[in-house]
Amino acid sequence: MASSFLQTPVLNERNLPALLRDWREDTMTFLRHDAPKILLVVVVAFVLTRIARMIARKTADIHVRKLAGVRAQQVRTVASAVTSILVFVIVSIATLEVLYFLGLNLGPMLASAGIAGLAIGFGAQTLVHDFINGFFILLENQYDIGDIVRVAGVKGTVEAMNLRLTTLRDDDGTVHFVPNSAIQIVSNTTRDWSQLALRVTVAYGEPSEKVIKLLQAVGEAMRQDPAFAGDIVGTIDVPGIERVGNGEAEYLMLVKTRPNKHFGVSRELRRRIKECFEKNNVQAAAPGRVYVVDQGTGKAS
Repeated sequence: MASSFLQTPVLNERNLPALLRDWREDTMTFLRHDAPKILLVVVVAFVLTRIARMIARKTADIHVRKLAGVRAQQVRTVASAVTSILVFVIVSIATLEVLYFLGLNLGPMLASAGIAGLAIGFGAQTLVHDFINGFFILLENQYDIGDIVRVAGVKGTVEAMNLRLTTLRDDDGTVHFVPNSAIQIVSNTTRDWSQLALRVTVAYGEPSEKVIKLLQAVGEAMRQDPAFAGDIVGTIDVPGIERVGNGEAEYLMLVKTRPNKHFGVSRELRRRIKECFEKNNVQAAAPGRVYVVDQGTGKAS
């Protein structure tokens, strides 16, 4: 033990100049060979990140000019997400290159990072699935804020959406937070237009032509009304008798409306049909009643 201690080199006045000389030579070698490469990597990474941000911003601006409101906000969200991913990849590659030029052994570091990444991946795979689904929901414009959709067994109005989750509020005011990974099928009931199906039930003995003409007249009058003309898309269709039985006949009315406008149109149609039948002495299926049923709810008034 004593001999090994005596053989250990000791820093003294004689070997200090040699040590300083070696440091100087190593520093000059680094500055001549590795430092320019590191500087080049940093500059290239900086330029690439600026180019990625500029391309994403210009692309988003081009699409935003054609859109407005919520959809424009979604385009910016997608552009921001894509930019973040590109910047992360560029910075990661540049960092590995700089560490290599600094002479650090990347093998153990990459192995440790791989194990840690695998563990994090197993723990966060649902979160990654959320972001992937959310990215494609925004990119494909499957629904917008304000649309009425059915997702993951829940139906409601979209109040907020991002890459991780969608927030819905149903008819009774309950708020549902739906992770995007749980969304497999999207049913959008307000895309482009909504269709209202009214079933009008009257007595079996009423002449079919008379009832159909009255329903057509009510529909046309409502379509010409300035208060509802902007909410109704196209002509209101009355195909005819949908069902006959139990002393009554059921007539179908199909109305296409603007998104989310079918509720108000439905209520006004029911009111006008009731008044029209009263004025024209159309006999109801039951004493004192005329049934107007919404196809979706099955409720009668």
